[in-house]
Amino acid sequence: MPTMFDVPANELIEEVAKGLKSVKEIKPPEWATYVKTGMHKERPPKREDWWYVRAASVLRTVRRLGPVGVQKLRTKYGGRKNRGHQTEHAFKGSGNIIRKILQQLETAGLIKKGDKGVHKGRVIAPKGISLMDKAAANIYKAMKEKKQEQPKQEAPVEVKKPAAPKPATSPAQPAQQ
Repeated sequence: MPTMFDVPANELIEEVAKGLKSVKEIKPPEWATYVKTGMHKERPPKREDWWYVRAASVLRTVRRLGPVGVQKLRTKYGGRKNRGHQTEHAFKGSGNIIRKILQQLETAGLIKKGDKGVHKGRVIAPKGISLMDKAAANIYKAMKEKKQEQPKQEAPVEVKKPAAPKPATSPAQPAQQ
């Protein structure tokens, strides 16, 4: 069975976002259409379903890095701010958005609080692993079908034409006709 590491990350996030739309606990707040995703951004996201895409991305990150907290995720979703003539400066992403998404994912039972050694934070729950593995299986299956649909094309054989003979002239004398 393919895992999340066997498929491209962008396709996995899109597929998981579609699955998260059917989970009733995960829904964007009223202010989500007006808010920027971090201090480094100039405008709010253009996508209508950006909340679900970010939630899917957070879920993937929690599974990959697991136990992870808000501050580590803020750093991951941060970026560089364009400050005009001044040098660029790195800023963290919005903690409120990440915190709300983590709370919603925890309420849905996809992640839970846990610790591994001295590290504390959110870890993925079995329900979250199942959701991600199903999405990865769907993508893997689609990739396999797409590969089978494309017939193998044989490389065209190039026929080399003999080069036309060059007139025998020396560089010092121009050709006479």
